Amino acid sequence: MAEFRIIKKYPNRRLYDTEISSYITLEEVRQLVVDGEKFEVRDAKSGTDLTRSVLLQIISEHEERGEPMFTTELLSQVIRFYGDSLQGFMGSYLEKSLQVFLDQQQQFRSQLNNIMGRTPWSMLNDMTERNMDAWKSMQQGFLTDVANKARQDERTAKAKKDSKS
Repeated sequence: MAEFRIIKKYPNRRLYDTEISSYITLEEVRQLVVDGEKFEVRDAKSGTDLTRSVLLQIISEHEERGEPMFTTELLSQVIRFYGDSLQGFMGSYLEKSLQVFLDQQQQFRSQLNNIMGRTPWSMLNDMTERNMDAWKSMQQGFLTDVANKARQDERTAKAKKDSKS
């Protein structure tokens, strides 16, 4: 068995799951994500990786119906990072931020299930303090990365200027 599923996307926009030898819907691909399945979506003809575009399509469809997760302001801010010198950091920053959120959510659920003699408020306060510590640590790492990138950019600019002299 392969280390991840291959889903082929045909020109007619149909998706074919090679593991179960059947066509699947976009909603079934979403369910693979929810279930934590590892997969790649490939163009049936060229073999080009289309996974990101299919995932973006799923997000777009879910944003159009029901209660959107992303506000217009949030989307605008993300768009502003494209082409910015910090674009490369933004993806990893968002990924780490979401992971911290997911870890805290799991911890909260676990603590809520083991609520022996503690009030929910004291647990929430403890978790908030731990979350703030983790958040500060993550932001410090991000700021260090940004500062290192800025210093590197300055050295590169100085080297270019010196080579022109």
